[in-house]
Amino acid sequence: MAMIETQDVKKSYPSGEGLMEILHGVSLSIPAGHCAFIVGPSGSGKSTLLHLIGAMDQPTSGRVIIDGADLTTMSEAQKDIFRRDKIGIIFQAFNLVGNLTAIENVLVPFLPRGITPELRDRATEMLKKVGLGHRLTHRPNKMSGGEQQRVAIARALVKHPQVVLADEPTGQLDSHTGEEIFRILRNLQHESGTTLVVVTHDRRFIQPGDLVLEIEDGLLKH
Repeated sequence: MAMIETQDVKKSYPSGEGLMEILHGVSLSIPAGHCAFIVGPSGSGKSTLLHLIGAMDQPTSGRVIIDGADLTTMSEAQKDIFRRDKIGIIFQAFNLVGNLTAIENVLVPFLPRGITPELRDRATEMLKKVGLGHRLTHRPNKMSGGEQQRVAIARALVKHPQVVLADEPTGQLDSHTGEEIFRILRNLQHESGTTLVVVTHDRRFIQPGDLVLEIEDGLLKH
């Protein structure tokens, strides 16, 4: 069964000369529990596609379906709830809150609903799983880039999402740290059975059995 499906998705943005079309009709299907890589040159539309899958943007036309739910028919409020409950997102820039500790950053998605002792315990356990049990009370400026990305991974996975989206998750890291981050990410993905979608320029992390989706000039290559 497909966890993620796009049907003839197009995306345009206003530009000085009218509309600039980024995606020209992308149709894809990613099975539940799989690891998929979206690859292609800069400017090909990789991140745009990931943002559409993550309900962070709306396609100009076409449909985006996650676990049977059509995101394109949802209101902004419905998409916010869907993204909060179903999707974990890992950004290249980490997007941590500077004045919060590691455990507080992991718990940020739950702030609107309130932090329970059970959630705090779950966040602590997730930080231990990514090797940061000794960094629970450290703030981002006291952590390395690799440690900050581990916090971001813990934040994305602590809510047990059905889908995890990672946009160039090793883009700011050296090669050794990048390999360690991917090892952690894959281990947690296998453990939880979540569907993982990664946008990357680096094909070194692709393994046999992964689904590779190559985009060029806004089109999916077949």
